Amino acid sequence: MLVIGLTGGIGSGKTAASDHFSHLGIEIVDADIASRVVVEPGKPALTQIAEHFGEAILLADQTLNRAALREKIFANPDDKKWLEALLHPLIAEEITRGLAAATSPYVMFVSPLLIESDQKSFCNRLLVIDVPEQLQLERTTKRDNNDEAQVKRIIASQASRQQRLDLADDVIDNTNGLDELLAKVEKMHQQYLQLAAETTQ
Repeated sequence: MLVIGLTGGIGSGKTAASDHFSHLGIEIVDADIASRVVVEPGKPALTQIAEHFGEAILLADQTLNRAALREKIFANPDDKKWLEALLHPLIAEEITRGLAAATSPYVMFVSPLLIESDQKSFCNRLLVIDVPEQLQLERTTKRDNNDEAQVKRIIASQASRQQRLDLADDVIDNTNGLDELLAKVEKMHQQYLQLAAETTQ
């Protein structure tokens, strides 16, 4: 199965692109969704997190209090390491399961941290949705009502634009808005169908 990795910085249009690939019939495996599945109520990981950080890490409905967890791991590097050691293998298993279950001509693996993590090992090709940093800032502050300083911190914590472009097999420039993005996705989809057909021969 041909696995296309899709990534891009915050505000680049990753979600709009992956939604359109999905609309074209391609199955999407999303790292963010996998990371939520492994800490659902009843899952062993959530029990371990509650034992490690205390019951206050859970909300009233027994789901994970993500904001509280974020605060704790940003305040304490050891807690961050502990959490990553627990969750990364479980997330990788969840992703592997999703990719193996896909039945579309090729499968798309979406992750904001494809470049930064070892998740690129899941992929045969890497597609980057690219926009200039200034545009990332404008779009994200408008979309999420985040202040500019917070968005800049998020951008700084991700791989740089150049790092992404250096590793990309394919790039979609999303400077000119949604209609053009969707047209480029459709063109790329045709290329990937061709590649997938060659891969299975």
